[in-house]
Amino acid sequence: MTSTHILSIPGAEITYDVRGPLPTADGRPPLLMLGQPMTADGFATLAGFLPDRTVVTYDPRGLGRSTRSDGRTDNTPQVQAEDVHALIETIGGPVDVFASSGGAVTALALVAAHPGDVRTLVAHEPPLLAVLPDADTAGRACKGFRDAYQAGGFGAGMAAFIVFTSWQGEFTEDYFAQPPADPAAFGLPAADDGERGDPLLSDSSLAVIDYRPDVEALLASPARVLIAVGEETGDAFTARTARAMATLLGQEAVVFPSHHGGFAGDEFGYPGKPEAFARRLEEALAG
Repeated sequence: MTSTHILSIPGAEITYDVRGPLPTADGRPPLLMLGQPMTADGFATLAGFLPDRTVVTYDPRGLGRSTRSDGRTDNTPQVQAEDVHALIETIGGPVDVFASSGGAVTALALVAAHPGDVRTLVAHEPPLLAVLPDADTAGRACKGFRDAYQAGGFGAGMAAFIVFTSWQGEFTEDYFAQPPADPAAFGLPAADDGERGDPLLSDSSLAVIDYRPDVEALLASPARVLIAVGEETGDAFTARTARAMATLLGQEAVVFPSHHGGFAGDEFGYPGKPEAFARRLEEALAG
């Protein structure tokens, strides 16, 4: 049974969903799932494979059903973390957290700022430029897909983004010598619709990949922080950032089934292995 609620906070109205009872029936913490710029619907399949947990999902400010009135369009992890902190205060903490991609960056910022909010965090493939040895060239590659978006619109930008996320290993000159990505090769529209506000491809989420995690605060936190990586992600950007982040925390990345979106069903047309992913998540949270 799912209920939907709206949390009013300064500068935003946050819409969140609760699957299961609060307080929880078994005494375990609620399981909060975070994405960025993904909204709550991306976790629907995964939540369905965790029927014994009370699962809370939400739409980040300015995305999906959540609105913002702060006059800004940037998605900064520190602001997002304060939103999540307010949500945890509302539902009752501490909570367990599964966070993916940009949501994992938000969750790391949350634990650093509010260590008492979280019991266990599983941070799945956080895209953090600063932790890479080739941060400068990786940043140049990131700028490439944003430039493609600004020049040609969604199709051009997304095609370049797919090439970026598919590249294995460090970003060498071979990467930059490639011809521009063809949107048609990925089934994407070649025509420019004129929009430039996509939260993934525009500069609005630049603060996510530019975030520098507070390693000392994370190590000092009472929260148990696990960095996760998909077994199929190989040596792509987010796998490398995950392993590098895990090393900074003195651990090895926990391997999960499938790819970067391996927890999803067919929500995005690129299904992972959500049932196996859910079982692995349960194991990780149980310690």
